[in-house]
Amino acid sequence: MEVKKTYGKLIGASLGPGDPMLITRRSWDVLQSGARWLYPVKRAEESSYALAIVERGGLAVPADAQELVFPMTRDASALLKAWAGAAARTVELLGEGRDVVFLVEGDASTFATFGHLARVVRELVPAIEVETIPGVSSFAAAAASAGVPLAEEDETLAIIPAAYGIGVIDHLLDEFDTLVLLKVKPLIGEVLELLERRGLMATSCFIEKVGSPDERIVRDVASLKHGDVNYLSLLLVQNPKRSRGELRRGCRQRQDAQQAKESV
Repeated sequence: MEVKKTYGKLIGASLGPGDPMLITRRSWDVLQSGARWLYPVKRAEESSYALAIVERGGLAVPADAQELVFPMTRDASALLKAWAGAAARTVELLGEGRDVVFLVEGDASTFATFGHLARVVRELVPAIEVETIPGVSSFAAAAASAGVPLAEEDETLAIIPAAYGIGVIDHLLDEFDTLVLLKVKPLIGEVLELLERRGLMATSCFIEKVGSPDERIVRDVASLKHGDVNYLSLLLVQNPKRSRGELRRGCRQRQDAQQAKESV
């Protein structure tokens, strides 16, 4: 008689963007539950930003914690090989019957490695249970740290990687009251030129490595033209002069439908 294999649960533990005080109670508990730790690195035996958050929080890294390599490259074949290897290793460890917790900087559901890893793991073994623990995103923490509200009342908000390009950013500035541009390093010069042209320099704020000991907030964003910025950076851009369309408030549509029904 064949014995059915029992797999552990794969857990994505959101750690927040840098300050260990932003680790949720659920993630904190899971980290101390006896589950095996996995953490992402860009290259083998390189330091892990996610792991450093936990270490700053005072937790000792378990001796059996393992790294998974996710290279920073646009080479499709290299990425495919790395992802396949990471997923296969994760399934192998889960096959020991022990839960595995994957350390995620920021929020595990927002521009995070975990979503793709979990999807590939489930494709390999559909029976594996996956839990995603929500956390504080980099843009939420950045707005709080800078004292800049992301959206108030009926204001609109968009969050995009800056890599979509200047054309898309220019268009979205007319569509949203606040635009969050993630990972602006490669396009910082072009973005600043656009903001200057649109008269939005004074209502923009740059935040780098939010919550970490190296956090940097720059309100005079024009000064960034002459300096270097970190990969873990974003721009909060507000367009107070944006023209807005008419809003349909409350439950008017539902009330109108009910009145029409009653008149029949």
